[in-house]
Amino acid sequence: MKKNKFDEYVNFFRNTLSIGHSFDVGERNVLIGEKEVYFYYVEGFIKSEIMERIFSVLFQITKNEMEKRKNATDFIKHHLPYMQATIVKNTDKMIQSLLSGLTVIIIDGYEEAIIMDLRTYPVRSIEEPEKEKSLRGSKDGFVETILFNTAMIRRRIRDPRLIFEMYTVGTTSKTDVSIGYMRGLADEKTLAKVRDKISKIWQDTLTVGDQSLVEAMEKSHWLNPFPKVRYTQRPDVVAAHLTEGKLVVLVDNSPTAIMIPTSIFDFVQDTDDYYFPLLTGNYLRFLRVFNMIAVVFLTPLYLLFAESELPLHPRLEFFIPDEGYSIPLFAQFILLEFAIDALKLASLNTPTSMGMSLSVIGALILGQFAVDSGWFIPQTILCMAALALAGFTQPSIELGYALKFMRVFMLIGVAVFGIWGAIITLIINFIILIRTKNIVGDSYLYPLMPFDWETLRKLLFRTRKSKKE
Repeated sequence: MKKNKFDEYVNFFRNTLSIGHSFDVGERNVLIGEKEVYFYYVEGFIKSEIMERIFSVLFQITKNEMEKRKNATDFIKHHLPYMQATIVKNTDKMIQSLLSGLTVIIIDGYEEAIIMDLRTYPVRSIEEPEKEKSLRGSKDGFVETILFNTAMIRRRIRDPRLIFEMYTVGTTSKTDVSIGYMRGLADEKTLAKVRDKISKIWQDTLTVGDQSLVEAMEKSHWLNPFPKVRYTQRPDVVAAHLTEGKLVVLVDNSPTAIMIPTSIFDFVQDTDDYYFPLLTGNYLRFLRVFNMIAVVFLTPLYLLFAESELPLHPRLEFFIPDEGYSIPLFAQFILLEFAIDALKLASLNTPTSMGMSLSVIGALILGQFAVDSGWFIPQTILCMAALALAGFTQPSIELGYALKFMRVFMLIGVAVFGIWGAIITLIINFIILIRTKNIVGDSYLYPLMPFDWETLRKLLFRTRKSKKE
């Protein structure tokens, strides 16, 4: 580049990056073959040992050799042994690359800048996700670095058809977002919809990573609580999802993968179903489906039986309170709903060393003291304890709260209108499910609506894979 162009680039970097004000943005000025060269980098991202090796090679370049290199391409070909080097002319691209951790090299006399990938990201150890532990199988999990996550997926799928497309989202954060799919297996219409949604996001920043991205992509009503995507932190789950012809979206700085498309039946599957024999896997899946149904209907049905809205078999009458109680059953259930959620939040924010104390306090408050004081009866506490345990049998926290809202809605209907309230709220819940669409606009109840028995069978039951699969 010409001298004035070289000075223009240097001044651009100094003014844009506030060199000298931000301590972690570095500028290094050296002479290579008697030509002035500037290096720009971000401390904490750069691999110092590789930079030292590159400097040892560059400082051996003579003046005559430097004069022979007329452009950046020629310079890279003869003098840069490091393989990850590209050429850029656009200054915005230079800044974006620099702030992503790359090193920018500006050489006097060249029209282009050289971008070198010498970065290393701070990363925690690869461990099994706390929420998705399996009794058997792999014990690794995604981390906050997108390159590590794609590597863990590719380690499991050694197929050239596996593609990861990269996008940049957020005018301020400029977060890396990747779409993964199997070329030839993934549905082209679904892939085109996801590409279009991500490319049209004009959000300023992905403040909380994956959730911000999903909210920017979906256009559903905020009152609808059902999750439109499935989240996971397990690379083996993502690998299985991809080989079925579906998509995965990875967001840098997030250890959670977004699996697309999703229906409500995808949430009945879990990793352990496939790490155990066929009979055991089907039993675990059946238990998960049964618990999902119980989570919605247990307390509304109990309230109907207790209020004599439905007949009860004589052998089960022992479970219905035969003495008076100070607080109506409906109010007891609602209070316990809030109390259990409050305990969950308290447990989430309690240091590990104090976890036992919280458990003791929670047991006392929701146990014998609550009964003795007359706030609750043993039957309601038992029902809510069973619901709390049943809710943990399926891995999706988002779906768990959606089922909770359905249950509370039915409780209100039963308390106000009795059996007719239960019927009306059940119909409304079912209508909401029918009208719900996933993030790409497909039916949330697929393969039930539209009906596809072969796909539904594979979701409800763990089946043997055929040789073709």
